[in-house]
Amino acid sequence: MNVPEISVNDLAKKLLNGAFLIDVRELDEWITERVPEVPLIPLGEITDRLAEFPKEREVFVICRSGARSATACQFLRSNDVNAINVAGGTLAWIASGEAVASGPS
Repeated sequence: MNVPEISVNDLAKKLLNGAFLIDVRELDEWITERVPEVPLIPLGEITDRLAEFPKEREVFVICRSGARSATACQFLRSNDVNAINVAGGTLAWIASGEAVASGPS
């Protein structure tokens, strides 16, 4: 199943308007560097935490490079969540020059 994607530039604009973004990497990766204010829901926890995802709005999903987030999007979309993959992931976010957070939340 192909999933829709969004560029990091378009995502940055949507975040200014309160877009819902989650990071599906592992905790150690998330602590190292992440999009500011993005909550962590590791890929392995998506199934158990499905109820946390809104079905009435877009859900943007990011990982390191876009592979794990694409897997998460496939699962979420099969469960009626309008999930959209962030193309290039956190690596693309950092390369774009957007703000990055690190450390525990």
